[in-house]
Amino acid sequence: LNTLLLPTFNYSKFQILKSPGKMALRSIKTPTLSSPAGVVSSPTVNKPQSFRLPCKPTASIAVHNRHPSSIYGIRWNLKLKPAASSSAAKFRCSASALTPQLRDTLEKLVNSEKVVLFMKGTRDFPMCGFSNTVVQILKNLNVPFEDVNILENEMLRQGLKEYSNWPTFPQLYIGGEFFGGCDITLEAFQSGELQEVVERAICS
Repeated sequence: LNTLLLPTFNYSKFQILKSPGKMALRSIKTPTLSSPAGVVSSPTVNKPQSFRLPCKPTASIAVHNRHPSSIYGIRWNLKLKPAASSSAAKFRCSASALTPQLRDTLEKLVNSEKVVLFMKGTRDFPMCGFSNTVVQILKNLNVPFEDVNILENEMLRQGLKEYSNWPTFPQLYIGGEFFGGCDITLEAFQSGELQEVVERAICS
């Protein structure tokens, strides 16, 4: 029998080339990257980006200078309260005008007569329209009264404001008690109350 010689093929090599798994493995090992000539691609690293808050927190502190600060990249605006102006925040502290000696003098003065009027000017020459109104009322009632011009003594004027707890003049005292100023006296005169009070004080 004659021996038939057939050409030999490398089946293992042929199967390796056609094997899908091997082809996939080969494609993983040798990826094809397309890039412009002369340019080497490199992985991109995202850098942390800075950001700003939409609203800036503020803090109020009681200091007299202005100094911005930044903490961990967040800018804080220190809204400083300015020092209060002397006219708005400060007030004058003066010693009381009503000294013990002046208080004793006023007590004796308001009790020296049944009706005493502290006014600007005198009964004959009033220096204020309100004072003149009270003078005319007392004259109309034929009431004897003592008039004291507070414009002659500033200490008396300021001390009397504290003594009667009344800031304006004239001030009418009846029976040693503070009765009121111009408005109160006028209303009492129109209602008849003033005449009754004066009569009781004179008869007491």
